[in-house]
Amino acid sequence: MEKAKFGVLTVSDRASRGEYEDISGKYIIEYLKDVVTSPFEIVYRVVPDERDIIEGALIHMADEEGCCLILTTGGTGPAPRDVTPEATMAVCHKILPGFGELMRQVSLQQVPTAILSRQLAGIRNRTLIINLPGKPQSIKLCLDAVFPAVPYCIDLIGGPYITTDENKVKAFRPKG
Repeated sequence: MEKAKFGVLTVSDRASRGEYEDISGKYIIEYLKDVVTSPFEIVYRVVPDERDIIEGALIHMADEEGCCLILTTGGTGPAPRDVTPEATMAVCHKILPGFGELMRQVSLQQVPTAILSRQLAGIRNRTLIINLPGKPQSIKLCLDAVFPAVPYCIDLIGGPYITTDENKVKAFRPKG
């Protein structure tokens, strides 16, 4: 079985300067280790809230590192330096609005400020990029909602076959 590469990109000025520990990126890595049962490795980076740096990191992870999935955390709110969605849109060839719609829908059941989130997902060549929120509790909520569609999406774009622990996340693939 082909080993998948998953990119985890934390977007944070303070974490990139070492002012605090990146708990969100580390949480995403633990989530993947918990739910994905097929072989994979992680490509992990922390970058500041600078659009050109975020774009460069996404392109490098997709095109040079060969990640089939990149999960970002941070920079999806309305604040002036929140530019992760803009960077993602700039590097993607297709946008998949359903991911952001579902993440906001499940988040709104927990907190009314979820309407401020600008999370989205898109495809760059053979890479699925998903923008996640910045807090571990919100990351789990969003990943639990969208991850059932991730393995099949990666199938459709020519990536490796990904399996999950069905007791935690049941990947959906159409029959036939």
